[in-house]
Amino acid sequence: MIRVQVPATTANLGPGFDCLGMALELYNVVEISPAGRGLTIEVIGEGSSEIPRDERNLAYQAALRVFRQTGYALQGLKMRLINQIPPARGLGSSTAAVVGGIIAANLLAGGKLGTKEIISLAGNMEGHPDNVSAAVLGGIVVAVQAEGEIKYLKILPPPALKGVVAVPDFNLATRTAREILPQQVSFQDAVFNIGRVALLIASLQQGDLSLLSTAMEDRIHQPYRSGMIPGFKKVLAATRLAGARGVSLSGAGPTVIAFADGNFELIARVMQDTFRQNGVRAKVMVLKPSPVGARALEIK
Repeated sequence: MIRVQVPATTANLGPGFDCLGMALELYNVVEISPAGRGLTIEVIGEGSSEIPRDERNLAYQAALRVFRQTGYALQGLKMRLINQIPPARGLGSSTAAVVGGIIAANLLAGGKLGTKEIISLAGNMEGHPDNVSAAVLGGIVVAVQAEGEIKYLKILPPPALKGVVAVPDFNLATRTAREILPQQVSFQDAVFNIGRVALLIASLQQGDLSLLSTAMEDRIHQPYRSGMIPGFKKVLAATRLAGARGVSLSGAGPTVIAFADGNFELIARVMQDTFRQNGVRAKVMVLKPSPVGARALEIK
């Protein structure tokens, strides 16, 4: 049996649309083992009532691509998915399924694929290099598509940094959140975001969190998605007043993530209360960045 642990991810970090991702200490586990024939999938935890247990399952589809690419002869397969990451909330649940399926299948097939090949395969399947790279590598990752491949660099998170996440009790599919975005943005908004991304990366590299409030501002995607999340702007304002260094949507949302180096419980309570005042129930968690990406827990 192969057991692979994959961290949750938060993408964009405000202005870094489709190019910045961070791994978080919240995990899904993918277990696979060969079987005599057929496919058996068990799902435990988050998403157990909605995740497919047949050939449509993302982890299985990812594993199948590896088997085909490596020439591994598969008779049958047993899969067990143990999920802590809530699906369709902007915390990389689909990425975790894809990455977990690929890495587990690669180990079962003899470990023929290297890190770059795993990231490329997952990126082609999942479509988001920021989430994929962070899930595989851990830490904070800058990732872009260039010359037919994903180019990436990893940054270690500042030691004091934690993410306070508020997970609303409703789904928001990434495709839906992306369809609402404009096809073009103004020159002024593009310059605004470029500057913020540069400032954000410099702040994280130097461990200077004092500028995150400015560095995490965005004009490319959040203004358009905010209308899909009741109370979003009020949550951002209240969370900053509670002591958060910077606040943004996590990925496409609806989860909101606040980065902080203190006042974690106060920030969590304010986020939850503000959402509730706007008619939304939300679960709150204080999560450390995960410096380590996906890894095998058991191989036998």
